[in-house]
Amino acid sequence: MIALDAAARKDVDPALAELVKIRASQLNKCAFCLDMHLTDARKAGEREERLHLLLAWAEAPDLYTPKERAALALTEAITVLTDGFVPDEVYAQAAAHFDETELAHLIALITTINAWNRFGVSTRTTPGKA
Repeated sequence: MIALDAAARKDVDPALAELVKIRASQLNKCAFCLDMHLTDARKAGEREERLHLLLAWAEAPDLYTPKERAALALTEAITVLTDGFVPDEVYAQAAAHFDETELAHLIALITTINAWNRFGVSTRTTPGKA
């Protein structure tokens, strides 16, 4: 998992990676990962306004770039998989903003944080208990 996580982060902007990790962790209700990645995002200089409104990123289009919005939509589609697949339009939007390598790493990053979330939630890991 650690090797996959490190490989997945390659070629993904670190600030974007934190937004993706936070959004997936919100959807998965992983308090431990939320705490960790909110802290990491703040240390990296992410603005509080963007962190607070990440739950409603689609309703705050001026706060997130089109590339960030495409990554967040892909994060939600992969995390939730409501219909059992990622909608074509969501994938196409992400593919328009990320080259093939970046997109592969973004998908790996989203998959990895979802796995970490499942470990955290399954084991009831709470902030400060690592």
